[in-house]
Amino acid sequence: MAEDIDWEEVRGLAARVEAGRALEFTPGVRELLLRTAQQVAMPESEAQAAVQDVATATTLLREIRARIRNCSMRLMKARSEVRRLRQAGDIAGAREVMEQLLSVEEVPLYRELAEIALEDLD
Repeated sequence: MAEDIDWEEVRGLAARVEAGRALEFTPGVRELLLRTAQQVAMPESEAQAAVQDVATATTLLREIRARIRNCSMRLMKARSEVRRLRQAGDIAGAREVMEQLLSVEEVPLYRELAEIALEDLD
């Protein structure tokens, strides 16, 4: 992905909210949420609607964080399985794992990483 990914800031905001602090709904936070919502393939209309007040923005933050975490975990699991299958000599099985991941992955960064991993199997 050509654009900068600033998910650490999102993770920090989410951690503070999960610790019980209210989301500080500043223009910078609003922009961060809109930008990262796009990076995790959330519809722009949904993101725009969500950043209208602190409650819906907090929900949006949680959804963005969940997508980042879930997709990351799914990719790590697939890569681990691919590594195991490659070591066993099952390249076709390894390709199938990455193809299955690509069939469900919607976050562009993780799709790109999965596509690279699939190309590496050639």
